[in-house]
Amino acid sequence: MEIIKLNKKKISEAVDQTINVLKKGGLVVVPTDTVYGLAVDAENEAAIAKLIQFKSRPAGKAISIFVASLHDAKRYVVIDSKNESILKEIFPGPFTAILNSKHKSSRQLESDFESLGIRIPDNLFINELLVKYGRPITATSANLSGGPIVYSVDNLFRQISRKKRDLIDLVVNYGKLPYHKPSTVIDLTGDKLTMLRLGDNQLLNKKSYISASEAETKKIASEFIKKYDKNNQRRALAIILQGELGSGKTQFVKGIGAHFGIKDIISPSFVVYYEYNIPRQSRRRLYHVDLYNISEKNEFAYLGFEEMLKPRNIICIEWGEKSAPIYNILKDKSIIVHVKIKYSNENRRQIEISINNL
Repeated sequence: MEIIKLNKKKISEAVDQTINVLKKGGLVVVPTDTVYGLAVDAENEAAIAKLIQFKSRPAGKAISIFVASLHDAKRYVVIDSKNESILKEIFPGPFTAILNSKHKSSRQLESDFESLGIRIPDNLFINELLVKYGRPITATSANLSGGPIVYSVDNLFRQISRKKRDLIDLVVNYGKLPYHKPSTVIDLTGDKLTMLRLGDNQLLNKKSYISASEAETKKIASEFIKKYDKNNQRRALAIILQGELGSGKTQFVKGIGAHFGIKDIISPSFVVYYEYNIPRQSRRRLYHVDLYNISEKNEFAYLGFEEMLKPRNIICIEWGEKSAPIYNILKDKSIIVHVKIKYSNENRRQIEISINNL
């Protein structure tokens, strides 16, 4: 195994070394626009078998591919005009799109339903690699199946055995990557877009704010709902909040509530949700949901989201990272707003508010 350090001045050199290994059927650890990934030639059966052996991946579990462009993607998957318009909105970026396969890459990568995931990343190294190599490469995360996400090479090596390490031919080390979730996965094989996994989900109509206090976070939320709610009162509104523990998700909900005259909002962590009547005619009820303690998909069935998503209701969902099992019903019955709260430093938060256009 060889380890090379990547920097922005030596991208082409690292790309050439990676291509040499891929051509020989090698397994390469690479930095991507989300997490560290594992790259092999997506048309090399022996290389893919090696990748599956490394991942300890169950038989029949699909593996996505990186391609350089939509033009290249059309060689491997079926893309109609409707889906092409969606793909143009999300690519390049941290999304995986599941489409019906044309069976041009290895069948080992496809699902049992003969579909294939494609990614067009937003990463200088991977993009140059794809253009120069002229063939698709695998786009699976570097962690073992079911294991923790890998953001550094050191972290990967702590996870794997010597036997697993010997399967790796090349490591492209770009240091510790910024914290990003794995890509958002959308299924475009049916009549409707289906959300399979919610990642960072970079969307259109995104606005960013800086908060230096709890009061500022509440003010940002109140100003947002004041402007947005003027002309969008008939449908239910689902506000999906993502952020680390203590980042200010509950304070944001308090700001929403304050706009509607609700002053007694508290965190519902231990009861899953609270319901508040809104003393105004524009909206009916505010539901404050916390998914932190939800661990099984079947638990969602008992929470009553059908009732929460009736017209003119607002539902604020903390720990929205866990909302993938209900994302489709949210999408069908409400307007979705994504709120991501990140630490800028100990005393400042960056708040990104995005309206879902997918």
